[in-house]
Amino acid sequence: MHINPEFNRAVKIKEVIKETVDISTIILDTELNAKPGQYLMVWIPGIDEIPMSLSSLDNPVSISVRVVGDATKALSQLKSGDKIGIRGPFGNGYTIFNSRALLIGGGTGVASLFPLGKKMVEASLKPSFLMGARSGNQLLFLKRLQQLFGNNLFLSTDDGSVGFKGYASNYFDIILQEHKFDIIYVCGPELMMSKIFQSAELKNIPVQASLERYCKCAVGLCGSCAIGPYRVCRDGPVFNSEMLRNVLNEFAKLKLDPSGKLIPVDH
Repeated sequence: MHINPEFNRAVKIKEVIKETVDISTIILDTELNAKPGQYLMVWIPGIDEIPMSLSSLDNPVSISVRVVGDATKALSQLKSGDKIGIRGPFGNGYTIFNSRALLIGGGTGVASLFPLGKKMVEASLKPSFLMGARSGNQLLFLKRLQQLFGNNLFLSTDDGSVGFKGYASNYFDIILQEHKFDIIYVCGPELMMSKIFQSAELKNIPVQASLERYCKCAVGLCGSCAIGPYRVCRDGPVFNSEMLRNVLNEFAKLKLDPSGKLIPVDH
């Protein structure tokens, strides 16, 4: 039976898995026809409805959560058998090309990119993956990424506890000196993505970046997620290089808060 993605429907939680010191994965008892990079609107009754990237698309469907506010705190405290509401999947996801790809995930941005990397490997492509985190105990899906990418997995931590010591964007510049890529996929803190994009532009490497903004309707009507001429909920969340060039005055600089006021991007 076809389900309109715009309809809110209740789903049961199968399992909650503690992934890192501050990230949990919530396994949902549902099926979806989703593409890598798409997202769900997740409703926590009595709390809020928020956009969440899909960290797996099938067998099982899941979202991965870091506590940053009331809604994510409530999500992280749910248990097997509890129910939440979902709408979606929404948005434009990543476009896969048969080329040498580098996926770059910072923090929970890894969740959005993991289904993409899995699909590429299953298609006999040989992508590389750069994962960055503040510390080694915050590296999301580490074992799964090691199995999937092997020697094509690069790790960086701000404190140097695992892999390269420093930001993933700095490690990216070093990797570019030793390896050639035809496309970059990136999801993570916006300041990191901006630096990645700037470096890629200098090398004429196309980029697909997953942006995050305050989403309410998810269908492009309310304008709360506007950036330049685009609505992140509908035109994104994945932006290609051409789209990013059109929003350079806001990308990694400004965003709308829940009241519609422009505020600085701080991460």
